[in-house]
Amino acid sequence: MEKSRSVKWIKILLLWIVTATLLLSSNQLERVVVTKGELQLTFAQPIKPKYIHHFRLQKPNREVYDFSHMRLKPEAIRGSQRLGNGLKLRIAQRKKDVVRLVIESRKPYRSIPYQPLFTASKYHIPLPERSTSRHSTTSKAVHPKRASIMEEIGVTPRRYSRGGERIVIDAGHGGHDSGAVGGGKREKDLVLKIAKRLERQLKSRGYRVFMTRRSDRFLKLSERTQIADRKDAKLFISIHANSVKRRKRNKVHGVETFFLQKTRDAKSQRIAARENKAVLKGAGSRLSKQVIIDSVLSGPKIVESNKLAIDVQRGIMKNLHSRYPMVRDGGVRHAPFWVLVGASRPSILVEVGYISNPIERKRLFLPRYQNLLTKGIADGIDNYFSNRKREIDL
Repeated sequence: MEKSRSVKWIKILLLWIVTATLLLSSNQLERVVVTKGELQLTFAQPIKPKYIHHFRLQKPNREVYDFSHMRLKPEAIRGSQRLGNGLKLRIAQRKKDVVRLVIESRKPYRSIPYQPLFTASKYHIPLPERSTSRHSTTSKAVHPKRASIMEEIGVTPRRYSRGGERIVIDAGHGGHDSGAVGGGKREKDLVLKIAKRLERQLKSRGYRVFMTRRSDRFLKLSERTQIADRKDAKLFISIHANSVKRRKRNKVHGVETFFLQKTRDAKSQRIAARENKAVLKGAGSRLSKQVIIDSVLSGPKIVESNKLAIDVQRGIMKNLHSRYPMVRDGGVRHAPFWVLVGASRPSILVEVGYISNPIERKRLFLPRYQNLLTKGIADGIDNYFSNRKREIDL
């Protein structure tokens, strides 16, 4: 009898120890708010990406997030909440150590969540834009010749003006620096074509656009970024194409948008090293890499660059997936690209695809594909400025 009681108490004690250990080792979702077009989550402790599992379901359309090693604070949102715009939010403690968050929408949308810089205890999930029309109630006739030009570059007649904000577009490489080469095609030629097409897209929307190069010539690092400073540009957009070694060329593909930041990610380090190799040759012996990058990383430009990268990546994928659903979304990444260091304004580097991949390379040189790509970048820039204006108004 005593033995059975002892065993019983030992089991209870072990259960208590296990439960206490789980509670102490778990993080906690403390706050969920909707602001600035995003779902913003705040945790008690920093949350690691490996503990976040994101997937999609259909019928109805749902974006699902499972946060493991997580408890839901009683004061946080529970159950079902209607967010407006046809969105419904559900949050619950699915298992003892898993919190599930579900965003249900009438129409499918591609969410690109992110962790804001320097705040590892936060996690932001952008919500789909409200379906408000930008068209005026009255429309003006467009001259047939102008309409055909617009159709050729893949834009619609200008619906509004952004007030002439200045943007610098940097076509990577050039001159003796061909960049990546795949199937006889050179990165420097491809990115110049895309940069010029993007210039037309942005000008059609009322932006003032400046190019770092319009021909096949090489520019030093200082020359590229100083153009943005001279023109007092609001944004600096650098266009590049990616590449991998021969044994991986048929497997690796996709579009990625980078902003300046240190990284431990091997893939991002490899991409940055390849892009930096040529441009640093003309950087000058007095360039102290570590001092410069440390000073830049401490400034507010990085936070805005992160936001710009998210908006642009989302715009690109939305447009490309309308015709090419197989294109891989490489997401927003960060790496120490030196072409982004010297521009004292929000700056991003868009890797438009892998020129080393035979299938993606063929698409990249198609005018209709370039139209969708550049329209996506322009849509992302539109969204970035709209969001910044909304923040100021708030």
